[in-house]
Amino acid sequence: MSTTADRAASIETRNPATGEALRTYAPHDAAAVSALLDRATAEAARWRTTSFAQRAERMRAAGAALRARKAELAALATREMGKPLAEAEAEVEKCAVACDWFAANGEALLRDEIIASSATRSYAAFRPLGVLLAIMPWNFPYWQAFRAAVPAMTAGNVVVLKHAANVTGCALAIEEIFTASGFAKGAFTTLLVGSKAMEPVVLDDRIAAVTLTGSEAAGSSVGALAGRAIKKTVMELGGSDFFIVLADADLEQAAETGVKSRFQNTGQSCIAAKRFIVEESVYDRFVEAFVAKAHALRVGDPADRATQIGPMARHDLRDELAAQVKDTVAAGARLLLGGEPLPGPGAYFAPTVVGDVRTGMRMADEETFGPAAAMLRARDADHAVELANSSRYGLGGNLWTSDVARGEELAARLATGNVFINGMTASDPRLPFGGVKKSGVGRELSEFGIREFVNVQTVWIGPARITDRS
Repeated sequence: MSTTADRAASIETRNPATGEALRTYAPHDAAAVSALLDRATAEAARWRTTSFAQRAERMRAAGAALRARKAELAALATREMGKPLAEAEAEVEKCAVACDWFAANGEALLRDEIIASSATRSYAAFRPLGVLLAIMPWNFPYWQAFRAAVPAMTAGNVVVLKHAANVTGCALAIEEIFTASGFAKGAFTTLLVGSKAMEPVVLDDRIAAVTLTGSEAAGSSVGALAGRAIKKTVMELGGSDFFIVLADADLEQAAETGVKSRFQNTGQSCIAAKRFIVEESVYDRFVEAFVAKAHALRVGDPADRATQIGPMARHDLRDELAAQVKDTVAAGARLLLGGEPLPGPGAYFAPTVVGDVRTGMRMADEETFGPAAAMLRARDADHAVELANSSRYGLGGNLWTSDVARGEELAARLATGNVFINGMTASDPRLPFGGVKKSGVGRELSEFGIREFVNVQTVWIGPARITDRS
């Protein structure tokens, strides 16, 4: 029989739709962590010597394994963090697409680059760093991990994952996928440890670099530790993405896309539209359409394929969102829809729309992580840009206008890592992903992401060319 101390040290997962306990896991102690890091280090030395063809073969196998287990993996995510089932299946498929894309393109992205110099021949080569520590959140339990791991492993690194405790089953399933796809043990490792146990892991000499997706506070803490140890980091942190609607926009399409962007994954996404900045002359019409579409969203059991809004991942997250909405309304905003937790054992919160939100109110200044949308009025396009840039975050944003050339001009003035004109923000293996300001540093995905965790090595071959005068 376990002692109270043992139970306190365990990792427990719970179904946020019902509150029921799912499973308890024993965390790795310091000795186990050290043994796993030793194994990862040994595999890093071997994996870096494999050819791109071998790496691509394994990645394609991982993509196939994800598709073969899609139903099982999706159901697990739905149980652990409440993601609506159809969205969970789409997330697994997206991971498979990333495996396929980097398998097909990794070698070309990391091909030696010939650079003319005083040498007979000189070039830049892209060498793996070694063991990458990935600290990942719960909201996209598969995609966040694969988004970090696939390019890094394609480049010849190995990955150690510290996942959020409430999706421990998903974390272990990811390791199983890689092992079943022919990767050696140590190529991808899941550590079962709490956040408080991470400091010595970040500082450990066996860890070459760190990538983190999470809160601003977590990024600041981990970044400081990695900086102390002089280790490369990539940080994808919070976001309060704008959704600018100009007077000449297709309001119906903008409202439909805006609702999907705000409420996808029950609003628990760093790149979800959160601050809807609408030009004054069309504000009322857009808000009316948005509220009608949000009101029609189906809230229910996330395991039901028809459900569009499931529970939030934890009750404390729901309580924080409720406080943000309440404080914003108390400051003078107007509650247009929802605004309250729903009764019952699950961590449900009604789809919510708050109008006439202004800078200085919590929903304008803070990240709202859940099914609640803030509507802000803009006098004109210049004011809309000013409001968009007023946030300390700069991850992404949307801009809706029928004048695409004007949209591109405005995009150049927006302080954000990405701008989607007349479309919904989404990460794509082919495009760089990341933010500025308090939303993080570095990039994931694409050519830019795969080169974040490599040693860009200059190779100079003599003799020197006598005619060179530089």
